[in-house]
Amino acid sequence: MNRVEGRDKVTGQATYAYEYDVEGVAYAFVVQSAIAKGRIRSLDASAALTTPGVLTVLSSADRPELGDTDDPELAVFQGPEIAYHGQAVAVVVAETLEVAREAARTGVRVEYDEEPHDVRLRPDHPGLYRPKVVNPGFPSRTEKGDVEAGLADAVVTVDEVYTTPALHNNAMEPHATIAVWGPDGDLTLYDSTQGPTGHRDITARVLGLPPERVRVVSRHVGGGFGSKGTPRPQAVIAALAARAAGRPVKLTLTRHQMYDMTGYRTPTIQRVRLGADAQGRLTALDHDVAEQSSTLKEFAEQTTVVSRVMYATPALRTDHHLARLDVPTPSWMRAPGETPGMFALESAMDELAIAAGMDPIELRITNEPDAEPGSGRPYSSRNLVACLREGAHRFGWARRDPEPGIRLEGRWLVGTGVASSTYPAYRRPTSASVSVLNGDFIVRVAAVDIGTGARTALTRIAADALGASPEQVRVEIGDSDLPKATLAGGSMGTASWGTAVVRACEALLKNGGKEATADTTDEVGEAADFARHAFGAQFAEVRVHADTGEVRVSRLLGVFAAGRIIAPKLARSQFIGGMTMGLGMALMEQTITDPDFGDFLTDDLAQYHLPACADVPAIEVAWIDEEDPYLNPMGSKGIGEIGIVGTAAAIANAVHHATGHRIRHLPITPDKLLI
Repeated sequence: MNRVEGRDKVTGQATYAYEYDVEGVAYAFVVQSAIAKGRIRSLDASAALTTPGVLTVLSSADRPELGDTDDPELAVFQGPEIAYHGQAVAVVVAETLEVAREAARTGVRVEYDEEPHDVRLRPDHPGLYRPKVVNPGFPSRTEKGDVEAGLADAVVTVDEVYTTPALHNNAMEPHATIAVWGPDGDLTLYDSTQGPTGHRDITARVLGLPPERVRVVSRHVGGGFGSKGTPRPQAVIAALAARAAGRPVKLTLTRHQMYDMTGYRTPTIQRVRLGADAQGRLTALDHDVAEQSSTLKEFAEQTTVVSRVMYATPALRTDHHLARLDVPTPSWMRAPGETPGMFALESAMDELAIAAGMDPIELRITNEPDAEPGSGRPYSSRNLVACLREGAHRFGWARRDPEPGIRLEGRWLVGTGVASSTYPAYRRPTSASVSVLNGDFIVRVAAVDIGTGARTALTRIAADALGASPEQVRVEIGDSDLPKATLAGGSMGTASWGTAVVRACEALLKNGGKEATADTTDEVGEAADFARHAFGAQFAEVRVHADTGEVRVSRLLGVFAAGRIIAPKLARSQFIGGMTMGLGMALMEQTITDPDFGDFLTDDLAQYHLPACADVPAIEVAWIDEEDPYLNPMGSKGIGEIGIVGTAAAIANAVHHATGHRIRHLPITPDKLLI
């Protein structure tokens, strides 16, 4: 199927959050903190208030009333304390965006009592501690067997530190909200969000409203990668501004502001220790990480959890440590935890293969587990070996040079690398309804399409369940007034929404009526206890210029085992998107923090580099047929995130094969190779 909303998008008919035509709308612009830590001594908005066209200014100087303030990220303007550079300290509302922005720049004077700040993550940070749980609820530390004895008994070992920098989501559509208060006190938010139901519930709680008094509309979203998974400050600020101004208010964050106020991937410092016997079988695996959160709020990314999933070992220890710094709070970014964690683990596995004198693919196959290593649970399905074998065949792995640094084409050193990928197959409770109208079927669910093609996938799922053609099915999504749904995140959207849609369609066929509904809460809660994961194998060919250190990725291949592929065109697009994002992580993406001023230096798309088409000349995607009856009625696993997970490691391993230099600290830039 082609995308059912494709024509609307290419003709400009698809309406995004900031584009709704609302009568009498005013515009808001956020004033941000110029310090990283301290207090507001005084805030004078008199100049802004006397500017023609300015309607009002909100700040902690006249603290707006909120309901639940337990989430300090959303409890805006509630006090003078400054927790990070770029924190919202005021908002100006005006007749036009230009007036609001200029008045915010010149008309709001803020004086601070600045305090020394700490914004640098380091392995010996005195404030490091072990959180109780890591996202989304895993235990922070796990241990089985005697790791130290396993390492001591090993024939070959690896003990290395790998680092990844802070990374930002950089969705194409900025975070934007239109807030409209009705005459009865109800609130409508047109918002760029990954989950209208959850957004409604959280925003209502913050504003002290019953959920039924809030409606969130999000029919088209221009990407999120996790940064729109929960409400961000601009949504609450827009609602408060509209209430104060007595008019609808539009508020969008600039690209610069998005770096401060919408989350990012935490930097990581990971130590991986591996031991193996003479046959390459692991005797111990120890994976430890240090990462950061803010002083406002704890967010602990599940970086080492992947080591609980991947390889058989009698001794396994994983651990997380967190430093609370004077920085914005990190959040979800495409495959949070799995992405940085697999860079470290799969780089270390490549180093172990070299130390053991084994082919990297054969080392991974040698350590294929019978059950999930961390929990002992059986896998619902696991076809990593099939992915590795198929990928090796497609990629021409058998022709690989036996030693690194020996293939030279002109002045380009050429090498290849491999890495595994994995991502959990989640599912969450969701409701859906289906009705009959003039012979067609209307499917309703508060899902959201963040660019993945959710409408199209749900159309296919409903058509299959009903025994109808896709042309007979219309899917309505992107509105919290529709049956409640989980967010588009964690690669669980299609599995969660699709289950509810299938059950509603089955109910309609059974009752023979005009409408039916379904709620999957009980079904999801009663699912059998399996380890459910998608797996994949990533292959990369790189060219490294011998004189300049420039790295070019000439080929990428991903082979995946992700259950039933519902919509092949959409699946290929998602896999390619993830792999492209992994290429950016490997070679160019990094958010640099200024230790002197505490702010992000690379806070626009001129300095924060993303891959362009010229950086991605050839990407091939394939998948294997996988039957898994323990997932959902469709037999599908999520695919939105697994594509990024192993890509950076595959590229780093290929760079080592090309040059003989092991780069353990991303991104792989020329200065790290010219040594």
